[in-house]
Amino acid sequence: MLRNDFETAGRALAEARRGGGKVPHASIPAAQATDAYAIQDATLRVLGPHGGWKVGAASAQAMPNCAPLPSSGLLPGGATLARPGAALRGIELEVAVRLGRDLLPDGRVLPAAEIVAAVDALLPAIEVVDTRLAEGRQSPPPVQLADLQSHDVLVTGAASALKPARLDLASLRCRLWFDGSPAADTVGGHPTRDIWSLLAWLAVHCEARGLPLRAGQVVTTGSCTGLLFAPASARVRGEIDGLGEVALSF
Repeated sequence: MLRNDFETAGRALAEARRGGGKVPHASIPAAQATDAYAIQDATLRVLGPHGGWKVGAASAQAMPNCAPLPSSGLLPGGATLARPGAALRGIELEVAVRLGRDLLPDGRVLPAAEIVAAVDALLPAIEVVDTRLAEGRQSPPPVQLADLQSHDVLVTGAASALKPARLDLASLRCRLWFDGSPAADTVGGHPTRDIWSLLAWLAVHCEARGLPLRAGQVVTTGSCTGLLFAPASARVRGEIDGLGEVALSF
């Protein structure tokens, strides 16, 4: 695949993100993850700087994947989002981390203790999921990955007082409400139950990609509640035991 093909695809996805249009998945030349990451990079060159990452895996045994988070889409709790009626309004309640220092592994897999020590704070977060693809979630997985893994925005609550080393995903209770009605209530709902291994993988990946993890960046680590869809004009509130609350409105 020619670099120009990736640049064209990245530009199309960036323009769709800005303008609300859709792109046929057949026009996105992502047959594998490496293609998808090249298209992500091309998208960033149009959108501007990134302020963090999303990382996740389907299980503890599965290969993780990731996407950069454009700085323009990192929003404080209480944000109001104007979205068209056709928007997915996908909602995922997640544990996010804020880095207190750079994570530069020099090609090695960092031990969990070193990653924990680099985390400045844990934050409750809601990732809003949407697609720039005309075929949406029916698109091939590498194409969805190219579309920043269906990322729309990340809304974060206040930094938690919980020490990162005390985080226990296996017993973590997470709850979501849409307009005051319960939408999810999970315990141990994170698919890997180990965000430190995800961050270790991400640090190596980002360094190799020329986009190393930097102090101040926020990394969100995968849904603890699965993917749910909020009604139009809904107020969404999430609560993670020990971390606190985060909310947004459509």
